[in-house]
Amino acid sequence: MLEVSVVDINNNKVGSMELDEKIFGQSVNAALLHEAVLMQRNNARLGTHSTKTKGLVRGGGKKPWKQKGTGRARAGSSRSPVWVGGGTIFGPLPRDYGYRLPKKKGRLALYSALSSKVAENALVVIDSLAGRSGKTKEAASIMKILNVVNSALIICDDRDSALYQGVRNLPGITIMDIRQLNVYDLLRYRSLVISKEDVKRLMEVWS
Repeated sequence: MLEVSVVDINNNKVGSMELDEKIFGQSVNAALLHEAVLMQRNNARLGTHSTKTKGLVRGGGKKPWKQKGTGRARAGSSRSPVWVGGGTIFGPLPRDYGYRLPKKKGRLALYSALSSKVAENALVVIDSLAGRSGKTKEAASIMKILNVVNSALIICDDRDSALYQGVRNLPGITIMDIRQLNVYDLLRYRSLVISKEDVKRLMEVWS
């Protein structure tokens, strides 16, 4: 049985809850985590880089000089890659870097990332995140009490809650929906903050 402490907004323990070992009790697979992060970073690339070959560079239609008799090297175009202002050989062209991991593999990577938070004691389960005023100052105070002020990922199932409004301007803090949960953001932030109810929803969504 895998249990985690549940605290209130004053960081006082108010109970505990059982976690699904399938999701939070996996061994940390560093190679799989690296593969998942690499996929996410590649998918984020725009791929808009572009160069022109000599056929795309404007000009160069006329032969610069006659083939023989000038003493110079033969040239057929002033847009040759060896000339200044010429085209580029094998330069980058627009492309899509995106790809997907197999579904089961991606799911295991997410489990491994969540399990790493439990193993590092970086999972903070709050009794309730409801009833906040939506003030940034209040949110900053709560994060400070929870000792997650510098780097934390908050998982919340309600995008219209006051919590979203309160933490969105805090540096080093990111809040996202359960269905947006991903390996890169889990590893990017030191702590994972989630309410008791949202832990149950997370286990339902990702089980």
